[in-house]
Amino acid sequence: MSTLLLAQDIGHSFDYELFSNINFELQSGESVAILGRSGSGKSTLLHIFSSFTKPNFGNVELLSNTLYSLSTQEMEMIRRHDIGIVFQSHYLFKGMKAFDNIEIASLLSNQNIDKSLLKALQIEETMEQRIGELSGGQQQRVSIARVLSKKPKIIFADEPTGNLDKETARLVMNVLLKYTKEHNSALLLVTHDEEMAKMCEKKYLLEDKKLTQF
Repeated sequence: MSTLLLAQDIGHSFDYELFSNINFELQSGESVAILGRSGSGKSTLLHIFSSFTKPNFGNVELLSNTLYSLSTQEMEMIRRHDIGIVFQSHYLFKGMKAFDNIEIASLLSNQNIDKSLLKALQIEETMEQRIGELSGGQQQRVSIARVLSKKPKIIFADEPTGNLDKETARLVMNVLLKYTKEHNSALLLVTHDEEMAKMCEKKYLLEDKKLTQF
């Protein structure tokens, strides 16, 4: 195992203090869930860990890089090749076919599309359909296939199953967890769904401005 993410003394505020003195470590091969009520700051914390929000205080080391001292170009290279972000909203190109959406990500990261991944997500027969023709659940699975096709070293997932029925949510989680183990990657999941969180190896609670493992 190796340390992929190390966060030390993280603090952040908007009009009020969101959290302070957050320390967190993510190892290769791990799956970790962060639970918290709405407004607790768990999505903001994920954005800090994944390079999209600079914290007011503290330091983040991502893949052995001091994250917020990197140039814009260096940060873009990490986002393109090394990390994958799964949001509750899929951000797909609706006028394009499902396959084309996935292919864009694979081309930008110089990776081949894994056909077994499409089968595991049960979307292999939707590839020639345009995004607007797919159900919400199918669109989310295309989004996840797009992320995994990059072969990321860390998957940051922000409520990835929030709009899915329980059966599809479990299918998606199984695919993410299998990818993590097979590629010695890591999964950091932010969710309010305790059932999904229980599928991860480690669980944390963000509450009262503190992050605590339980």
